[in-house]
Amino acid sequence: MKKSILLLLSIVLLSSCSTIKVVSDYDSKVDFTKYKTYAFYKPEIDKAKISDLDKKRILRAIETELLAKGFTKSKKPDMLVGIFTKSREKVNINQNNVGFGWNPWWGGMNNNNMNINQYTEGTLFIDFIDKEKKELIWQGVGTGALKLQNRAKKVERINLFVKEIIAKFPPSEDK
Repeated sequence: MKKSILLLLSIVLLSSCSTIKVVSDYDSKVDFTKYKTYAFYKPEIDKAKISDLDKKRILRAIETELLAKGFTKSKKPDMLVGIFTKSREKVNINQNNVGFGWNPWWGGMNNNNMNINQYTEGTLFIDFIDKEKKELIWQGVGTGALKLQNRAKKVERINLFVKEIIAKFPPSEDK
């Protein structure tokens, strides 16, 4: 029984770390239907504090998602796309009490298990900027656990982050 409880808690803990929380915000006065083309905004991308390889992975994922939504990359774009990132170390402490506790009349069993999980939480910001006005028109933010993993798993995780963020673009009133 003890092992099955620990297994269940481990599954819940691991699945909670794999989720990505996404929020977005936008200028409600903007007509997003006028945007058809995009280019990457190099000054903002250069400031992202991640490896150049991860930047390329993120930009490829953004291209894939925007292409699927009907946008075209252009040298004369309607909007610019920028990214930046943040990360921080997180610690989860879960205490599992199994048993009946202590009673002076009949004794009892009490088993305290403490699970400590340390991980890095990453946040990816994707900005859409009106090219003419140089104003931010939409921002999507995805936050989730980053795991040390092989290259293929890293690419998969980056693609998932970008896909979930871009799913909220362009905004619609029914969402």
